[in-house]
Formats: sequence, structure tokens, C-alpha cells
Amino acid sequence: MVTRNTYQEYLQILQKELIPALGCTEPISIAYASSKARELLGEFPDHVLVECSGNVIKNVMGVVVPNTGNLRGVDTSAILGIVAGIAEKKLEVLSSVTPEDLKRTKELLDKRICKVKILEKSDGLHLRVTVFKGKKSAMVEIANGHTNIVRMEINGMTVFQKEEEAFCEDTERSGLNIAGILKFAESVKIQDVQDLLDKQCEYNKRIAEEGLANNYGADVGKMLLTNYGNDVKVLARAYPAAGVDARMNGCSLPVIINSGSGNQGLTVSLPVLIYGEQLGVSKEKLYRALVLSNLTAIHIKTGIGKLSAFCGAVSAACGCGAGIAYLYGGGYEMIAKTITNTLANIAGMICDGAKSSCAAKIASAVEAAVFAFYLARENKTFGAREGLVKDDVEETIRSFCTMAREGMYSTDQKILSLMLN
Repeated sequence: MVTRNTYQEYLQILQKELIPALGCTEPISIAYASSKARELLGEFPDHVLVECSGNVIKNVMGVVVPNTGNLRGVDTSAILGIVAGIAEKKLEVLSSVTPEDLKRTKELLDKRICKVKILEKSDGLHLRVTVFKGKKSAMVEIANGHTNIVRMEINGMTVFQKEEEAFCEDTERSGLNIAGILKFAESVKIQDVQDLLDKQCEYNKRIAEEGLANNYGADVGKMLLTNYGNDVKVLARAYPAAGVDARMNGCSLPVIINSGSGNQGLTVSLPVLIYGEQLGVSKEKLYRALVLSNLTAIHIKTGIGKLSAFCGAVSAACGCGAGIAYLYGGGYEMIAKTITNTLANIAGMICDGAKSSCAAKIASAVEAAVFAFYLARENKTFGAREGLVKDDVEETIRSFCTMAREGMYSTDQKILSLMLN
């Protein structure tokens, strides 16, 4: 049985995580901070300073900022947020950009009003935007969550600050575990999650169909269908890949994210939806599989951290693999083996920034998750003490998360150095 407190905690995690976002979430986070800073300043600034951790810069360099045509970069994100951002819309801050806004943004980019600096000795998701008008200034600082404002200043005076322990948004997720997630998925009242999951399926399928219908980036989703056919195993890879094709290359359609990432949101939902439709399962069964998929991905990603050298496609694929196993009637053992098999296979996938090739990584990760399920269905799994695999699934997850968070720290620094130089 799931206790009342646990039930509410797990439900609140889903409600907090499964939110809409327009475009790649790192440039959108910058745009949100800059729009909030302009709001604090009370007038249009003369110039802007954006200070970002290397991880944020890494995820901004290669993606198109939505509603810009083909513009990229920290400066574009910040200036467009100042010109056209609506702060109250948070991760949909750039949803109302007009042609006039875009023209003004390009003019300000040409004037080089935005200076970008790396936040030294800062990792993960961390950024500060300061706007200036004459002697006046306003600053907004975000850390550990794309809209998690931890400090605001006006003219150098702090007007808002979170307690240091509140900087991290993930503390309430420490109680997540696969056994508890499965119990919650099997017992949750459908009316408590239906609207949330309907929106996830609707938004994410829409952008996938847009990616399949038009040309974005390398057209990974379309290429999969062209070259491999359209059986369920291919569709499960092609749909999330097509959604990533679109959103990495400027599509203005929103997605429902997971773990702060639209790409991960596509990965945890669309393969499960496609397998559910193929199997003809009931709506209730599909909802429970989606709950399992979403929370499994959140559980694993929480142990890794918001941004790192470890590709989030892996944790999201573990989620969709667990969801697919559940659709086939799998219980705890099969689900645990599916997660273990996925991690044992592709946990070496690195994150070298958000960009078009993320679509190919998503496709590879989903393929690995499906294969991991097929192994688990035959009662086959990689055993304890084989590499980082441990005696049970929770120990295995901790093992891989520690490797990703601590062991790959130097890898992350080298990736950033190679990209920035």
C-alpha cells in the first residue's frame, strides 16, 4: 500500500515536473531570467550581462531559439527575453514573439548590448542576468531549476533570496524508489493524473507529427521511417526523435517536459503511447504505464543532477522501458531488469550540448530500452558485479548515478573546454 503522504508526494512531483515548455529549456531559462530582470528594472535596459555555468552555455550553443527563424546563442536568448518575454509564462516566456520583436532583437544583437561570461567554479544549472539603465540595475539569479529564482537585486541591493537549502528543487524526490513508484502507478486514482497525462500525450505527439511532416535538422525521425519501415519498434524511436528534430531546430510548438527537459519528456511519453496503441491496452493501463515511466526517469535523473556529462536520454529511456514492460504485464522483477539492462548498455552516452544530434541519441536510447525489455521478458539480465551493476535495481541506479555525477565531472569539464575553444 502507498501511504497518504507518499501518495501526495509522488503526485506533487508529477504536477511539478510535467509542465509545458517552448523550445530548449536552457535558452528559455535565460530568456525567463532576462524578462524578469527587465520587469524588476522597470524600463528597457541599455545593456545586459549574462553569467552562465559552462553546462548552460553548452546547452545553448547549438539550438535554435524558438520564434527566431534560425538565431542561436546566449545573447539571442537574453535579448529576446528582454524585448518580448512575458515572465509570468515562465518556460513559455517566448510564446508571443512578433516580427517587430524579432527585428528589434536583431538590431540589438548587431549593437552588441549583451556581454556573456562563464560563471567560474559553478556547475550544473546556474545563471545570472543583470540589466543596466544608466546607474540603475536589476539582477535575477537562477539555480538548480529552469525557473527556480534564488536571488534578485535592484541597484545592488537584495530584494529576494531563498535560503541556501531551498536552492535545490529536488529534495522532496529523495524518497522515490522503483518499488514505491510501481505501487503508486498501480494505485493512483486516474482522475488525479488524467489531465496531466492527456496533455503530455497531446502536446508531445503534436510536435512529433510536426517533425515528421516537415524538415528540421537532420530529419532523424523521418529517416528512421524511410529506412526501417513503420512497425512499432521503429515508430517508438521515430516519434520522439522527430519531436526532438523539431524542438532543437526552432519549432514553436510546446512540449510537456520531464526532469526539466523537453527531449526527455518526449522520450518518456511517446514510446509508451505508441506501444499502448499497438497493444490495444485500456486507457487506464496506458495512464499507469505513463506514471511509471515519468517517475522512473525523474528518480534516476534526480541522482544524476539537472545538467551533467551524462546524457539525459539514458534516464528517460529507462523510464519508457519500464513503461513498456508494464504494458506487457510485467511486474517489479521484469521492470527492474529492464532498467538494469538499459543502464548496463548505454550509460556511457555523453551530453555534449543540446543540438540536432540529440534526436539520434534519443532514437538509440529508446532502441536500447526496448531491447532491454526483450531481454528482461526472457528473464535475462546483466548480473551483479558486472561493471557497475549491483545486487538490486536501487543499488544499480545509485552506482550509475554516482558515476555520472562524480566520476564524469572531469569529462564534463573537458567537453566544455573542447566546445568553447
